[in-house]
Amino acid sequence: MTSTTESNTFKALQVTRPRDQVEGQLREAILDGRFTQGEKLPPETELAQQFGVSRPTVREALGALVSAGLIRKIPGVAGGSFVNTVTPDSLSRMLSESMDTIVRIGALNIDEITEVRRVLEIPATEWAARNRSEADIATMKDVIEQQKNIAIDDPEIPDLDLRFHTAIGYASGNRLLAAFIASVHDATHPAQFLDVTPDVAQKTVRQHIAIEAAIEAGDAEKAGAAMREHLDFVLRYSLT
Repeated sequence: MTSTTESNTFKALQVTRPRDQVEGQLREAILDGRFTQGEKLPPETELAQQFGVSRPTVREALGALVSAGLIRKIPGVAGGSFVNTVTPDSLSRMLSESMDTIVRIGALNIDEITEVRRVLEIPATEWAARNRSEADIATMKDVIEQQKNIAIDDPEIPDLDLRFHTAIGYASGNRLLAAFIASVHDATHPAQFLDVTPDVAQKTVRQHIAIEAAIEAGDAEKAGAAMREHLDFVLRYSLT
């Protein structure tokens, strides 16, 4: 039987930068399944010998793979570099971290964020009306009940908004779409742009109620229209 080390033998290639050959071959080994999700990569010393490069070069390549979300590094005696297990939640976290960087550096405005939300959330709401489960409905209702009783200056407002819209994403039945919606909300917190007055807060909750009711009733057209109205409202009363 072939050992893990033998089956994952790497070779030195003539490339511009030594780090590129290490990163590129490891990336391909992960993506084509030679290293499976959760599997530990060989130690840095072993990789350095296989590639014919220094340990610092290997360390740089591994750092790039960490940044790309392909592996994670765990310190300690039993630690090392492990291939990430990709789930909708982990994907959402990776997307959120990347999007957070874009938001901080590029200073996206509320118009851009809202337009992306239209692309993602109107179809998601329509699909949720067709695919929602009782648990999805229960989650939305729970968030709405909390929103009904929260003060307009409560710091939990963005988190509740995130939970409501993420619940719709998962109710759509498309986990990749849900991951994108969650990452957009987690990175940008659209609720923080709202000029929250008592009237705006009440209307926002009423819109959430209308969205949930249409989803629960299985009316895809009405659900999509309710989400479109909500996003129009968010843009109209956002601080610019």
